[in-house]
Amino acid sequence: MTGQAGPGGAGTTVTRRALLGAAALAGAAAALPGAAADAARRRRHKRKRKKRKHPKRPVHRKPAGARSADVVVVGAGLAGLSTARRVAAAGRSVLVVEARSRVGGRTLNHDVGGGVIAEAGGEYVGPTQDHILGLAKEVGVDTFPTYDPAGSNNLYYAGGSKQTYSDSSPLGTAPPDPLAVSDVAAVVAQLDQMSTSVPVDAPWTASSATSWDMQTLETWLRSNSSGNQRFMNLASVATRAIFGAEPREISLLYTLFYIASAGNETNPGTFERLFDTPNGAQQFRLVGGSQQISLRVAAALGDRVLLGHPVRRVVQTSGGVQVQGDGVTVNAKRAVVAIPPTLAGRIDYQPQLPPLRDQLTQRVPQGILIKAEAVYDRPFWRDAGFNGTTVSDTDPANVTFDNTPPSGTPGILFCFIGGDAARKWTQVSDTDRKNAVLANFATYYGDAARSPRDYFEMNWSSELWTRGCPVGLFGPGQLLEYGPFLRPPVGPIHWAGTETSTYWMGYMDGAVRSGERAAREVLAEL
Repeated sequence: MTGQAGPGGAGTTVTRRALLGAAALAGAAAALPGAAADAARRRRHKRKRKKRKHPKRPVHRKPAGARSADVVVVGAGLAGLSTARRVAAAGRSVLVVEARSRVGGRTLNHDVGGGVIAEAGGEYVGPTQDHILGLAKEVGVDTFPTYDPAGSNNLYYAGGSKQTYSDSSPLGTAPPDPLAVSDVAAVVAQLDQMSTSVPVDAPWTASSATSWDMQTLETWLRSNSSGNQRFMNLASVATRAIFGAEPREISLLYTLFYIASAGNETNPGTFERLFDTPNGAQQFRLVGGSQQISLRVAAALGDRVLLGHPVRRVVQTSGGVQVQGDGVTVNAKRAVVAIPPTLAGRIDYQPQLPPLRDQLTQRVPQGILIKAEAVYDRPFWRDAGFNGTTVSDTDPANVTFDNTPPSGTPGILFCFIGGDAARKWTQVSDTDRKNAVLANFATYYGDAARSPRDYFEMNWSSELWTRGCPVGLFGPGQLLEYGPFLRPPVGPIHWAGTETSTYWMGYMDGAVRSGERAAREVLAEL
């Protein structure tokens, strides 16, 4: 998912000026449904309501300069912005408080020059991701196919040898390694079947939830396959790219839920949809980069989005809730905390959160993932019939994709570095890591790959307000015991973020879904 030019650095920082530019592109009316009728709606909502009885809460005086809204949202990623958009469209007042000087959360556009954008964070969309695709359409962001034309080849590199293959085979993007193919086919079929018994809204209630959450994915794989090293290497490559983790770090129940969630209300999830490009989660990209969606929504919200104000404290009050951030205080009737659980746990809550909700935030670490990208004058690998997709047993670049813009130039090749590979290669210098990545690219596609005109990375684990990617992880025992506390509100405090989604957890679609769900919750209480 990501891009960094140095330690702790990021790709292009998008500021308030960029939001104004996005407003000119999108238009407030296009990005915010019913904007013209907001004032009328607000007048209609000024009716008397019966006073509700609440437990006694501390009374906090409104500090000088504090702002007020019906709803305050913490976090201006896709989840938080989706919440705010729906709340505003319903005629309610809303403010979004964001720690960074940009919007977009785990999506980030990086300008490689000449107005060309490469995604340094989440970028792909695909079938059954109806909510992110719907939002993109509403704000005027088009999709285009990931480069994978008919007749092009994927590359598999293992044991020092190259093998080309088509992802139109029954295995999809998974390589047909003769030493692992039978294990891959059998294991994927079994995981898909098991996942059908996992309720996406409550995976901890599955009939086998206890036994599945007592073991890691790796334990199960070794017990249900030949366990040969080539197969286990492929399993690791898959989980590094999908979770930013190794198979030993995630529970079997969590894995099955993740598979089940890779669908929608009418199409059951499958592992193939997670991993594949054709008909999978990597099928399409977004014109102008994925962050463009957040930029356009934020532009429509205008000064309701407050950037550069890390939230330090959330206080329940007699009137609802008070959010205290650096340089800003917001009083509201309801709050939506739309950030990863591990970040939500770093906020000071008064009164303290219920113990099990608090414990949850201590048990869902972010995955570790680096996205490294090389920029060339042209995508030379296409000349040999390659589509840029590589699966490899060699670190650090285990998985690569063609990230070239729709115009065809410049050529951009990126890799994911996740799990053990990320832990190892974050401990070397930036130069050594870059050289290792380019050496891998050259092994796969020839010496021309050693000399890009530009190279950048994003290490999301060094990003202060994300602390890892692509998603929060549940190890053995965690989903069963603490999963039930992911979504339920705590008083006037509601929760959003892709980790709270029932479908497409860990993806942009899950973020949008979670924001829309949180908006429904708060609107029902106002």
